[in-house]
Amino acid sequence: MAWTELTRRQHAREGDKYASDLTDAEWASIAPFMPPPKTTGRPRTTSLRDVFNAILYMATTGCQWRMLPNDFPPVSTVRGCFYAWRNDGLFDEMNRQAGRSRTVGRRAQRPAERRNYR
Repeated sequence: MAWTELTRRQHAREGDKYASDLTDAEWASIAPFMPPPKTTGRPRTTSLRDVFNAILYMATTGCQWRMLPNDFPPVSTVRGCFYAWRNDGLFDEMNRQAGRSRTVGRRAQRPAERRNYR
């Protein structure tokens, strides 16, 4: 793919600390899946976007929990959210939605028709 001014603007990551950080558009598609704040107990002080960015950083770099940079929330917070979201099926639901959104607007085709053999 050749870089044009349009594609450069679409894929620009200005202001992000890491290449794995979510853009505003990506966060807008994920934010509805995030759990709401609890009504009891201490109010949430950590941004869920920062927690999700930390999880993406770990998935991208393959670093260990304890090697997470200090720019992210505490390791215990990130790990706790990851395990809770995994156990609640949040990641599975995000994947299902992503799969649905890719097929929206596409004509339903059988797998053999999608392949373009030449």
